[in-house]
Formats: sequence, structure tokens, C-alpha cells
Amino acid sequence: MQRVPPDRDSPARKNDQTTAISRGGAIPGIAGEAAFTLTAREPSAIPVLICVPHAGRAYPPEVSARLRSPVHAAQRLEDRLVDRLGEALAEATGASLLVAQAPRAMIDLNRAPDDIDWSMFIREQGEPERLAARAGGRAGGGLGIVPRRLPGAGELWKQPHRRAELDERLAQVHVPYHAALRTQLEALRERWGAALLLDLHSMPPVAVRGTAAAPEVVVGDRFGASCAGTLIAIAFANFAQAGRLAAHNRPYAGGYSLDCHADPRRGVHALQLEIDRSRYLDSRLSEPGPGFPGMCADLADLVRALATEVAAMGHATMERAGRTVRGWAEAAE
Repeated sequence: MQRVPPDRDSPARKNDQTTAISRGGAIPGIAGEAAFTLTAREPSAIPVLICVPHAGRAYPPEVSARLRSPVHAAQRLEDRLVDRLGEALAEATGASLLVAQAPRAMIDLNRAPDDIDWSMFIREQGEPERLAARAGGRAGGGLGIVPRRLPGAGELWKQPHRRAELDERLAQVHVPYHAALRTQLEALRERWGAALLLDLHSMPPVAVRGTAAAPEVVVGDRFGASCAGTLIAIAFANFAQAGRLAAHNRPYAGGYSLDCHADPRRGVHALQLEIDRSRYLDSRLSEPGPGFPGMCADLADLVRALATEVAAMGHATMERAGRTVRGWAEAAE
């Protein structure tokens, strides 16, 4: 990754910490455009990494030209401006922040590399017949690693893609993004003894069966596989205290990022948060609305509470191993 260090006298330097900004990967079709940006304080302030994989808005001209309805499809696919929430949370709490600039339309960073609907791709000469078959799972539903269709919007593309384009996007966007995510989580775990990935998304207002009203937030933990239950309890307690209705795993339990990077037995925990867009955007779901400051404040309280618990987990683990966690006391206050 290309690192952009702050000037020693800039506002990015706080006490004995500096904020390092690293840009990595590349967006095919836009010369010089990084696929993602990692912002992290050094040394880390809390053992939390916030990731925003679906808010990228750097569309290569060729991608926009192929979309049937570029503006409508882009807004439906994007987690609209949830990166602004992530930036506000990182600034308020000291969490590390990984934000994708590459748009979900060209590659979905919350999907596995083999979650592919091959019916979207031209069968090149010499390729085996199996590549023409339609995949199952999320790709079969239209939302694989390259989205094919959206409910209520139909098919997204005017023409098929080429296998070489997918290979390029995987190599320049998907692989380096997840390498950066993994490296940052490991750095946090090494310093604190435990780490938390908070995968931040947004959703349209959606009703959940068995609830009287649509939840404002859906907390996903892969049905208990991606994090300790105490972290889930803290999340729901914080949302209840803030007066926000939250649902658990339905209809969003988390995706590839949680499957790939969570390992609670090693002290690496992961949660996915889906935020109702109407709660932080305007009535057109286009720009930050009157609910934005309140949502930022409530999520910042949540991040601090989760960070305190993760730091305590890591402290206990490292004490058992005879190691000292520098900075744990400050994080736990």
C-alpha cells in the first residue's frame, strides 16, 4: 500500500499518536485511483477496525456505460454515504478505518472470489463449458461478486463481461483490500490481545417477521460464529439505551468478510452492522439528513463500549501469556 504520512505538526498528530493514511490497490479503468484507503492511528487507540466495503463511488467510465440505468443502479447498489458514518466514528473513537473507493457494481468486496454467476460473462475461446453455467448461492440470486440484478430493478447490465475484467478486479481490488484488512486486524490483535472488525453497511427500510416495526439496525454475527456473545449483548444493550430498535441476523447475518476474517478463538471478533438509510440520510436517501448527527453519536457510544470489552478480553488473554497490554487502561476507561 502507498502510505501518506501526516506532517508532524498537522492536526492529524494527537498527543503521542499520529494518523497514518495508506492507499492501496487500484481501480481498473481510472488511472491513479486507489481501490481503498486505510486510516489508522499509530499506536492504535482502540482494538477496533471499521470497514466500509460498499460505499465506493469511483466509477470507471466503462462500468457506467454498461449499466442500464447508471444513476438508479448505483444508488441502489451503494451503501449510500455510509462511509461518512465510518469517518465520523473513526474520528470520535480512534478506531481504524478501511474504506473502499471501488464501487460495488464492479466488484463486491463482501463476496467470496468464487461467488460468480458465469452466465454474466462471455465464454472465451478455449474456456471450459462449465464457466457458462449459472452459479448457485448469492450469485444465483443476482448478488455475486459482480452483481447481476437487483430486486425491483431487474438486470443491471446492457452487455456481458469478460473473464479478463474479473481477473483484473480480483487482483487489483479484492485481493489487496482483504490483505489490508487482515494485516490491520493482526496488528490490533498483536497490540491488544484481541481485535474487533465492525463491517459497516446500510439497508433500505425493511420489516422483519415477528417485529412490530422495521428495525433501525441489524446486527449480524453469522448466527454466533463470528464473535463472542458478550459483544452481541453489549450491542443490543446500547441500542436499547439509545431507543433504537435492533434485529439479530435477520435479514442480514453477515457475509464473506466475517466468514474470512473472524476467528473468535484467536481473539479476532467480527460484527456486521446494517443501518437503515432513512435514519441518517434525507428524505430522498441521497445526502446526510437531520438524523445523521444522532446516528453518529449512538454508534460512537457503541464502538467505545465494544472496544472496552474487546480490550478487556485481550488483556486477560495476554496476562495469561505473561504479556503486558500497553494502553489498555486508557481504552477501558
